[in-house]
Amino acid sequence: MMDILLNHPRFIVINKPAGQGFHREAAAPGVLALLREQTGLTDLHGVHRLDTLTSGLLLFAKGGDTAATFGQLFATRRMDKCYLAVSASKPTKKQGLISGDMVRSRNGSWRLAPTREDPALTRFFSTGVGNGRRLFLLRPLTGRTHQLRVALKSLGSPILGDARYGGEAADRGYLHAYALRFTLEDETFSLCCPPTSGTEWGALPTEWHMPWDLPWPGGKPASAVVE
Repeated sequence: MMDILLNHPRFIVINKPAGQGFHREAAAPGVLALLREQTGLTDLHGVHRLDTLTSGLLLFAKGGDTAATFGQLFATRRMDKCYLAVSASKPTKKQGLISGDMVRSRNGSWRLAPTREDPALTRFFSTGVGNGRRLFLLRPLTGRTHQLRVALKSLGSPILGDARYGGEAADRGYLHAYALRFTLEDETFSLCCPPTSGTEWGALPTEWHMPWDLPWPGGKPASAVVE
């Protein structure tokens, strides 16, 4: 059963479990198919994606018109998202802006280039949580495939459990869609969902409980890394 956090007349928000694919994988149905079966809603549309390793807030539209509205919000960067991640390595910079063009690498992976013709942009904070772990709060300003996983690798802090990008082995991939904010029909929705699985998160700083109110860093982008 999918964990439904909000069942609105026009949309549904769930807490996606880590390790669950969005699309069907071999004989295993994806999140969308499972949610349609659970709710009985056949006209349910996925309006964004989370990687299989990623848990957290995932939004689905009820009906094509609402899906188109959400698509426009994403396209015009009016869908505000924040993520949590854990790494076993200290970053080269503790907070700032990661900026660089994403280019294809080997075996379906991506890497961050030093060029900025059409850069992926990610603002971040980080803090130590003990046992050599570093907790990150990430706010992507663009929505590229594997953007956050590549961004943290470029800082020398691959995500714990993310074998594709050099993360140490763990009980799960430590990337979580933590917060989501958007306005629909003049009503603003602000949702936060802390991780519900995994032993390596550590304590979430109190000031991160309301991520929209933080003084998000800008300034000079953190250097992109080319392998």
